[in-house]
Amino acid sequence: MARSKSSESAAPSSATSASKPAKEPGRIKQMYQVFNMTRRYDKMAIWWMLAAFLVPVLLGVLLAFLLGGGNVLSFILYIVVGVMAGILVFMIVLGRLAERAAYSQIEGQPGAVGAVFKSGLRRQWRASEMPVAVNGRSQAAVYRAVGRPGIVLVTEGTKGQTQKIVDEERRKVQRITPGVPVTVLAVGPDADAIPLHKLARNMNKGKKAIGRDEILAVSNRLESLGQNKLPIPKGVDPMRVRPGRPR
Repeated sequence: MARSKSSESAAPSSATSASKPAKEPGRIKQMYQVFNMTRRYDKMAIWWMLAAFLVPVLLGVLLAFLLGGGNVLSFILYIVVGVMAGILVFMIVLGRLAERAAYSQIEGQPGAVGAVFKSGLRRQWRASEMPVAVNGRSQAAVYRAVGRPGIVLVTEGTKGQTQKIVDEERRKVQRITPGVPVTVLAVGPDADAIPLHKLARNMNKGKKAIGRDEILAVSNRLESLGQNKLPIPKGVDPMRVRPGRPR
């Protein structure tokens, strides 16, 4: 009887522990995972990150010797500032390299441009993870975004696969929103295409052509065109891609 009671009391506790959600890793552990993912993909990344940390530190030490004037407190402060600047630059470089590594792992997959739209664009943009036009045979697609530069159409695939559908989409857009600039950017294997990790940067740097209030109005007008309903995956979240082997 004692054994049965103890087994019964142990069952609820084990069920309770199993029902608890898994604890998310802390920030330091997350950074370590991102560092490992980046290092596995890009062998030069560790040298870039090391240089990003050491250059500000060495600069702080140099300024301490040159401008410290024999004052111990000033000497220490220059070094501390150099270390803090090194940590900041290291974090910036790690973020850029990790983003590049993550996007490179999904480059060429259907829905990769949607992933950039989801996580890489500034808040001023109105864009959908789903394409507005799709080539049914090749799954090459055209995505649409509206921002300060106007309307941007992004093709995903080769030029031969996307030329017809992007021309049709541009005609539709120009008909319903006359006067709004339309820019076409290509992401794909062609030599003149934009690498996936540079897409958001190119879009964010576009010349401002319409106001913030016009963005919503233009986007609402374009919604009346509808979207292609062919089954194509939504944009993959590049920050959740499992690290793969380096190419």
